[in-house]
Amino acid sequence: MGKDLRGAISSCTLRAEIIPFTMKKEARPAAVNRKGAGAMGSDTLQSVIDLAIQKEEEAYNFYMNLRNNVEDKSAKDTLKYLADEEADHKSFLVKCKEQMSCDIVLRPDMPVDYKVAENLKQPDIQKNMNSEEVFLVAAARELYAHNFYKGLAELCPKGPVKELLLRMANEEMRHKEKMEYLYSNTAFAQTAGG
Repeated sequence: MGKDLRGAISSCTLRAEIIPFTMKKEARPAAVNRKGAGAMGSDTLQSVIDLAIQKEEEAYNFYMNLRNNVEDKSAKDTLKYLADEEADHKSFLVKCKEQMSCDIVLRPDMPVDYKVAENLKQPDIQKNMNSEEVFLVAAARELYAHNFYKGLAELCPKGPVKELLLRMANEEMRHKEKMEYLYSNTAFAQTAGG
């Protein structure tokens, strides 16, 4: 079902301070007005979508660069898969921006959050990382992307803009789930004895 974002955005006010999306700090949404007064118009909607597109481009580049530091074929394939997923997210957002409407479908099933990225120290990115290190770095990256979109959504009232941001947050959590699953199966491989 298509949603008109232009009309819905008028009541969405962003109040948080903008900080760059990094691996070291949790991402927070962009600021429009620190006191919370004023509503976002279509120009601000464009800014929010532009910021989301930028984050997806950064994620794509991150995974492709990380792929260059890995020798393991399955880890390389996984990183290419993640990069392609981020490129798909960018395409979706570009379409939303161009049409000022989106088909927003929230999947009813919630991804499983194993909380691995939250509880293990993220390894430093270096040449020839092993698979479990790659999966842990990727899970942490997806956690930060999830928090970025979720933080933006929390600042918006119920409606299509919030639904769009929650969809993006949910997609990033699905990626985190996949990476944590792969990490667990690599780090704690089951032996023939069970």
